[in-house]
Amino acid sequence: MNKFKLLLSKIYRFFYPIELVDVYKKMGVKIGDNCKFQFDVVIDFSHYWLIEIGNDVTLAPRVHILAHDASTFKHIGYSKIGKVKIGNNVFVGANTTILPGVNIGNNTIIGAGSVVTKDLPENSIAVGNPAKVIGDLTTFLNKTREEMLKFPLFEEEYTLRAGVSAQKKQKMISLINDKYGFVR
Repeated sequence: MNKFKLLLSKIYRFFYPIELVDVYKKMGVKIGDNCKFQFDVVIDFSHYWLIEIGNDVTLAPRVHILAHDASTFKHIGYSKIGKVKIGNNVFVGANTTILPGVNIGNNTIIGAGSVVTKDLPENSIAVGNPAKVIGDLTTFLNKTREEMLKFPLFEEEYTLRAGVSAQKKQKMISLINDKYGFVR
């Protein structure tokens, strides 16, 4: 491991000494294997036992998963509650909110900024507020593979986790131009 990568790892561990997945598992949230929660993920503390997350799930920054809706409490004395189940191999984009009573199928991608108010079927791509299915996973991945033939590809040495150099950052900037690329 190069020195820069080691330093970044130490800095990260200083600010985030315990992985969020481990924190939520210790609380009692049902979380499968190989899950990754990025910073500021919030799982409903007051009803966490109603939430189940499958294997190989990634929650991007600031994802909120709620198992209760207290909007009615002041008026009728009760809050709505509901189970939330996230299947296997799911990616949830940054700033997404998942509301009570929602099931998200396996192999689903949810775009950033979405509000998931209803079930999402497996093998789907969903975006928006409220989130709506806009396509299927196979079509999306095939389109992305075609784009990868047209745009620059960058290997892991172009990431912070691998200690990307200033020269590689500049190269990435110059190759991406006004579009985008793909990084491993």
